[in-house]
Amino acid sequence: MKTKIRGALQAPTLQRREFAALLAASALPFGAMAQPADPAAALKTLGAAKGLRVGNAIGKRTFADARYRALMLRECDTMVTENECKWQIVAPRSPEMNFHDSDKLLAWGAQAGLNRRGHCLVWQPAKWLPTWLAGYDFGPRPAQTAERLLVDRIRGACRHYGEQIYSWDVVNEAIEPKTGEYRVNVLTQAMGAVDQIDLCFRLARENAPHAQLVYNDFMHWNADNALHRAGVLKLLAALKARGTPIDALGLQSHIGAPAAGVSSRAEQLEWRKFLDEVSGMGLQLLITEFDVNDRDLKGGDVATRDAGVAAAARDYLDLTFSYSNLGDFLFWGLIDGDSWLQKLPGIARQDAAEMRPAPYDDHYQPKPLREAVAAAIRGMPQRTARA
Repeated sequence: MKTKIRGALQAPTLQRREFAALLAASALPFGAMAQPADPAAALKTLGAAKGLRVGNAIGKRTFADARYRALMLRECDTMVTENECKWQIVAPRSPEMNFHDSDKLLAWGAQAGLNRRGHCLVWQPAKWLPTWLAGYDFGPRPAQTAERLLVDRIRGACRHYGEQIYSWDVVNEAIEPKTGEYRVNVLTQAMGAVDQIDLCFRLARENAPHAQLVYNDFMHWNADNALHRAGVLKLLAALKARGTPIDALGLQSHIGAPAAGVSSRAEQLEWRKFLDEVSGMGLQLLITEFDVNDRDLKGGDVATRDAGVAAAARDYLDLTFSYSNLGDFLFWGLIDGDSWLQKLPGIARQDAAEMRPAPYDDHYQPKPLREAVAAAIRGMPQRTARA
């Protein structure tokens, strides 16, 4: 059975009138939102001077806000769709894929001159695969059935977008953070985890030969994350050993602002050791989903919390930006109120206050976090060329 894809396999375009209206709205006077002290020092401008792409994730809800689009065009030269390219979104009820929502977002990005990343081809946790997969009849040869489903998914998505996607998150979050072991789902049960992940990358290379191919995960430098880091290294080493066409590791970088202020020396040393091992495999690095969770900053007014978030960001970025094989930095949301963290169960602050994880507040005012990112970019080593 061949997966059907609605729409032609070509770069999506918006109707001229629709795009003109969107672009005009995106270009509203930036005085409607506070500007940084130096309007010429947009984050994308600072990044370009150092060979760093600077971007953000945008989804249907934020795309509907003209102010948000304007802010993104001001600060970013790169975009990624937040959810709209994911398998469970484009194919929620059957293998047939519908790219309408992602087409609209990426067409806007293309016509606005943004670099475009693809996120993600396969999200590995079982709960984030399309629901129909759980009850799918894999028949007497489950490995062959799983391979066919992956061929249809990855070939369909990669060929639909062609060369406009410069970088794909091919596999997302394949390691169980509490144990460091491979996550289990219907595809890994049919094929084996490493075989399945290897196939995903080979299919992506076959169907998007121009693109940077990325394994993306949320390991971080906290002491309680050692097993997760070790599991990611084990996976990367296994893929490299078998010649899998993987180019890069995506560091999601959903970091937290520690109650103690900044990270410990031991945590920083472990993070540097981890990044050294990844880089030693010949892999590039990206920061793909940056924000700062402030739930552990107890009490204090907004100014105190914002200062703690900014300090944590500068602490993390100064170290991570020191790697010259890191060529991309993307936020996972520019405005506090639109952050995914506001809606994540079990993550809320004990005082029920809205978290402040983004570089701009709900009134589109720049926060200390924005300046911390700008300062880290200014201080990073020059890249001779973008990775």
